[in-house]
Amino acid sequence: MAGNSKRRGAVRKAGSKKGATVGSGGQRRKGLEGRGPTPKAEDRTYHVAHKRKVEAEKKAGGSSGRGGDRARSGRGGSSRGPGRGAATEVVAGRNAVLEALRAGVPVTTLYVASRLEADDRTREILQIVSGRGYNLLEVTKPELDRLTDGAVHQGVAVQVPPYEYADLDDLLDAAERSGAAPLLVALDGVTDPRNLGAVMRSAGAFGGHGVVVPERRAAGVTASAWKTSAGAAARVPVARVTNLARALGELKQAGCFVVGLDGDGPTPIGDVAFATDPLVVVVGSEGKGLSRLVREACDVVASIPITSDVESLNASVAGGIALYEVARLRSQAE
Repeated sequence: MAGNSKRRGAVRKAGSKKGATVGSGGQRRKGLEGRGPTPKAEDRTYHVAHKRKVEAEKKAGGSSGRGGDRARSGRGGSSRGPGRGAATEVVAGRNAVLEALRAGVPVTTLYVASRLEADDRTREILQIVSGRGYNLLEVTKPELDRLTDGAVHQGVAVQVPPYEYADLDDLLDAAERSGAAPLLVALDGVTDPRNLGAVMRSAGAFGGHGVVVPERRAAGVTASAWKTSAGAAARVPVARVTNLARALGELKQAGCFVVGLDGDGPTPIGDVAFATDPLVVVVGSEGKGLSRLVREACDVVASIPITSDVESLNASVAGGIALYEVARLRSQAE
């Protein structure tokens, strides 16, 4: 009623949320603090990945032999000593997986896609895995796609420990055991692991005894290299050296000739005089080619004749052609 002085107005109760806050200070500081990174899926007890992890650990604990030991530790061993890597690798593809198992590469776990269409390779893979007591997990195709980072896995993948690099002496010893003159491939500045895998495959096909790569600014033997090598990574050793030019000097002292590949090389690779002798073929990167110190360490710089319409060859293609020419010259000399 107008003019009613006794009418009560809208009075906010004391202590309500919307009341004035005086001297809040650090009262809300705790609410602004972060809660840290999101835990991994396998560390969340309610997640299906955690249940799979617990189940795999139970199976690993109950298995015996080499497979069980590797599954518990998460890494495999090797007769050549501890590796330099810190994480496991996933090798995908039926050929790559089968070659790795045939070569006795230590395996932590075999992943098989559900509803896999079996063939001779998958049957042999399952037979080897069951005989050695390795962990076998059946997963969905999306899960296998995630594990292999989208690689073409053909429904099969294995988890293997970090690649065990050899020493230069190991490569020369392998040549001595074969009874043939050493034939090695050195990669100078090749950073694509698929090129490394392709070179390893060519080395295995044309009688190469190993591949030499530098530690820095160069590709290493990763899962991608494993896949591209089509299993040759299990048979062709790779030595990783601190300084490639110095390593070439050591190989020269051991009696090897060093041939560098370059598009402007004065000698065609098919005319190299000492192809039947202990030989190291050096392949440079596509962009920069051979580095200055590596070029100076070569006894001769050879080229692969190509038509003028093509500017250059892929590093792995050039390496494969050079290895074929050396193998051809050696077969003619026998």
